[in-house]
Amino acid sequence: MKQIYRAASLCIAAAMAASAFAEAPAGYYSTLDGKKDGELKTAIHNIVSKFTRISGYSDLPKYFQTTDVYPESKRWWDMYSDIPLYAPSFNGLNREHSFPKSWWGGSQSVGAYVDLNHLYPSEISANTAKNNYPLGEVDRSIKVRFDNGVCAVGNPVNGQGGGAQFVFEPNDEYKGDFARTYFYMVTCYQNLTWKYTYMVSQNTYPTLNGWSVDLLMKWHRDDPVSQKEIDRNEAVFGFQNNRNPFIDMPELADYLWGDKKGEAFKPGGGDTPVVPPTGDPELLAPAAGMELQFGDVAIGSTATAKLLFRGINITDKELSLALYNRQDPEAAKMFSIPSTKIPSSSVCTTEGYWLDVSYKPSALGEHIAYIAVTIPGGGSRSVTLRGNALPVPTLSPCTATEPTDIQPDRYTANWTAPESDIIDYFVVKRTRYTGSTVETEELPAENNFLEIDGFDRSDSESYSVQSVRLGHRSAESNTIFVRHSGITGVEAEQPLIIQTFPGTMRFICSEPQTGCRVYDISGRTVRIIDTVEQNMDIEMPQGVYLVVTDQHPTPIKVAVQ
Repeated sequence: MKQIYRAASLCIAAAMAASAFAEAPAGYYSTLDGKKDGELKTAIHNIVSKFTRISGYSDLPKYFQTTDVYPESKRWWDMYSDIPLYAPSFNGLNREHSFPKSWWGGSQSVGAYVDLNHLYPSEISANTAKNNYPLGEVDRSIKVRFDNGVCAVGNPVNGQGGGAQFVFEPNDEYKGDFARTYFYMVTCYQNLTWKYTYMVSQNTYPTLNGWSVDLLMKWHRDDPVSQKEIDRNEAVFGFQNNRNPFIDMPELADYLWGDKKGEAFKPGGGDTPVVPPTGDPELLAPAAGMELQFGDVAIGSTATAKLLFRGINITDKELSLALYNRQDPEAAKMFSIPSTKIPSSSVCTTEGYWLDVSYKPSALGEHIAYIAVTIPGGGSRSVTLRGNALPVPTLSPCTATEPTDIQPDRYTANWTAPESDIIDYFVVKRTRYTGSTVETEELPAENNFLEIDGFDRSDSESYSVQSVRLGHRSAESNTIFVRHSGITGVEAEQPLIIQTFPGTMRFICSEPQTGCRVYDISGRTVRIIDTVEQNMDIEMPQGVYLVVTDQHPTPIKVAVQ
């Protein structure tokens, strides 16, 4: 299987051999001239961190059909497995954050959450095995945890891992791809606070720690930039208006972490020439031929994307915009922009100008429109807008089931979902209880299970699940409680039961309970009662509450009408 897969790769690479390196627009990297070390890295950060965010997590497979499919066979180009899976079906695959999202806390508000520069399709079992482990070389003298012939997970060789028990090792033909992806991530997101520091440190330069630099620079040199990376970089640029500069200019890595540290970078002085600015008005973003995809949107809902405008040498007052579709004017009406004029003074800045573009479909089906951009003294270009309206989904609740593999610091949450529902992904609502503190967070999940870490930092936890389709969520599932001593589900025998009536909680307990505390859903303490007894009523305003006592430390969730 692996030999067939590699043969296909070589055939495609040979067919593309005549292609030259794709070039960034004139002036795209001009601000890097003469900079070195941390100043150079920050200059790169200022360029690549300003990009148009794609429409949403659910729509990633549609983008992957452009960025990660063999062009002739329509087979998914999966760097994690050689199982033959074919587009457009995404069955058997996950949306994989190659730079683990848990390392920055997993917040969906961070651009990295939907940044195609590090998101790849991955076969499910390989993605599950990878977990959030750092990159590294697996020690083959010890039993390997996972090995599918393309990637492996196991104990790291000496000096690697950054304290992690296991590391993820890709195949040799993709090690450079991962290295350059990580170079991009620690540069684009150098200002993040890292939750896990296996490979990174809390600084803007060099960000990568010592063993990581040694490993990634070795992989970067041993596996040079491939045509696959060049083509993918160009495709991502068409969607996001930003690029991976370590693909465009591989020598950059040496100036930041290699043999040329301390030297000033000169565009064009490395292996890959950089197109210098011409002095003419130049619109760097949006790129020529760019397509802004909104993906699938439920009819009547509104999806909004931010389109970046950034340029140089545009001295006239305004850029002009026009929204149209001459063949289908009704389709154009489903898209909107807040203004038809953009001040050039805002466009020609480091931050650029962000234009909100909205899609609110009023009819089912695919809709296309165009934004014509007139550049003062610099011609014009067009941005394609594309969305697809589907009926509002109907979702049935999931059923949360008992966790498995409970360890002192982690456990696996599980659930089932109705087979008849079409689901984009799941959201796990995790609640941590520590003393009188209650913390709640939402975690996305691709499958009907999710390994949850950090269990050692709470006294007990609970979880419930919702399915998501087109931005709509199902009703919340039942709640499962997890203790370090084992599992207590909502059906477990409990010494305390709470009944509710309009504006009232009633305590049912065979013996008096002490130290009763009532929290609202945000974790704020709203009532403290020294002792509660059988059939005791307390008045409470409408809302959802969590109740604990000294004898019943596992929170009880109560909804008062």
